[in-house]
Amino acid sequence: MKTMILSAENNSIEAKVADNFLARFLGLMGKKSLPEGQGLLLSPCSSIHMMFMNFPIDAVFLDNDYQIIKIVPHLRPWLGFTYCFTAQACLELPSGTANMLGWREGIKLTPLYNNS
Repeated sequence: MKTMILSAENNSIEAKVADNFLARFLGLMGKKSLPEGQGLLLSPCSSIHMMFMNFPIDAVFLDNDYQIIKIVPHLRPWLGFTYCFTAQACLELPSGTANMLGWREGIKLTPLYNNS
């Protein structure tokens, strides 16, 4: 799976890129956690659910230019569901990460592909 660095406000995370049906379908289901500083970028994606998830996440919805258009913090495992119909992608992060990074709606993330 490809990885990329997404940065803004002098903070960055490394995200695996789920850009095909199977990778998006599986997402983080069944995983025990997401390491601090890492995320999963689902693209294309405008809605997510938390079925079969074992930990809470922050959902950061992005447009085509990687601008944050919606943040849903602390989505609970098994119960959470959210959407943003205008989103092109959803970045799933460990719960509390978006706030810790100072990310908010309107901020544009800078994507850099990691060639490793």
